[in-house]
Amino acid sequence: MGLWCSSMSGASWVVMIAGWAAVVGLAIWTVCRLFPAQPDRDAFTILDARLASGEIDMDSYQRLHDLLENRSQVRTEGLR
Repeated sequence: MGLWCSSMSGASWVVMIAGWAAVVGLAIWTVCRLFPAQPDRDAFTILDARLASGEIDMDSYQRLHDLLENRSQVRTEGLR
């Protein structure tokens, strides 16, 4: 008997490396599925959170909300 793994051919090494890559890829995919990234929050959700935390007052909230509504209406009308 020779050295450890000395009887493996080049094709065996390729298959072994591909197998390990598949195992690592499957592990990464599983972790990404179990712990998804935080979904993007839209501007209205952020504005509501700022009002709830007391960061802005009701007048500022209403002004910014109206501004965002006008901006979203312009965008949707432009897409038609």
